[in-house]
Amino acid sequence: MADKDNKVEENVEGSFYVDNTCIACGVCVNEASGNFAMNEEGTHAYVMKQPENSEEKDVCDSALQSCPVDAIGDDG
Repeated sequence: MADKDNKVEENVEGSFYVDNTCIACGVCVNEASGNFAMNEEGTHAYVMKQPENSEEKDVCDSALQSCPVDAIGDDG
């Protein structure tokens, strides 16, 4: 389970976040490319845009469920 106290700094403010256990596998970026991105160094993903509608929320939820190390959280 993702730890809200260890969020990566690039996350935009909002309910979804990526924490520092991310292994940069790219699953979330593939699932929700409009909301997740990899940092410049390629060491971890982050939430670049919070979902603004039900479709984006669904793909963010899918990314959260697909994360192999549970590095994505949703405090919403």
